[in-house]
Amino acid sequence: MAPEITRLHHVGHVVRDMPAALKLYRRLGFALPTPSYPAMVPQDGGTLEPFGAANTHADFPQDFVELVTVVDVDGAGSRVPADARLVPLNAPPSVLPSLMERINATSANLSDCLDRYEGLHILMLSSSDIEATAARFTNSGIKHGGVNTVRRPVGPRVETVRYLEIDGVQPGVEAEGRIGVAADLDPGIQSSRAADHPNGAVGLVDATLCIADPELDAVRTRYEAYLDRTPKANGRGYVFDLGAATLTLVQASRLAEALPGQQPPALPALVAYTVEVRDLAATKDLLQTNKVPLGRAASGELFVPATAAIGTVIAFR
Repeated sequence: MAPEITRLHHVGHVVRDMPAALKLYRRLGFALPTPSYPAMVPQDGGTLEPFGAANTHADFPQDFVELVTVVDVDGAGSRVPADARLVPLNAPPSVLPSLMERINATSANLSDCLDRYEGLHILMLSSSDIEATAARFTNSGIKHGGVNTVRRPVGPRVETVRYLEIDGVQPGVEAEGRIGVAADLDPGIQSSRAADHPNGAVGLVDATLCIADPELDAVRTRYEAYLDRTPKANGRGYVFDLGAATLTLVQASRLAEALPGQQPPALPALVAYTVEVRDLAATKDLLQTNKVPLGRAASGELFVPATAAIGTVIAFR
């Protein structure tokens, strides 16, 4: 039977300062909508106040890059963009406690991620059959929190999002970050919000995980179980071919060969993602015009170094 995981669903870039991150991404040529912040009215009354985790997406037809932050309640005013979209949390009293628990747990996990480093911390794989993935994980002894279902309005339609998160060093978190699987995006809904990015980006085609040399084979074995396939060795680590994208594992001592000048912020760490663009020369011209520092990967791809991209390498193919 063919594996049900055939692409990347999204990666998540976790930042402390959303306005600064929006400015960076737009300078890199990504079109991002106004970020959404969950909000509630304080118990003592007043106006809506943001809380929890806020995000926005660089959307492509079949996947996306998420830009996410944790609201700093004590200093939220300085970090919430002036045009942020506050989304009131409306839920029946019977559901509200569990919803708040989920939001608080997500915020706590993201805060822990930021304590490690600012950068890429979320990797979601895309499954054509999320129930089959959940059953396969359970049968293989891979711990997870079960399939969650969220429904949200998208214009006149309702989008159903179904996902699971892998339990590693703690519930919902592996050593390298939040790793999980989501059901394939609805092509009709996703294509309606996919943007015409000035840099020509059309899809997410790789995520790179850097691993301490002695741990490489153990992590490879773990991802073989997640992905239900065997990777190819490439001299610096391994590459899992998902069909529409790849997942690259690179040993720490060889990272600078693959991405000259780059060092992992921690180990293990998601250190880079790659987007496909329509015209690499045009992308390069835009980045140079915007005075963005560029490197050249061993594969020939252009990349923005982590020091210029809030902790993650962003590559263009």
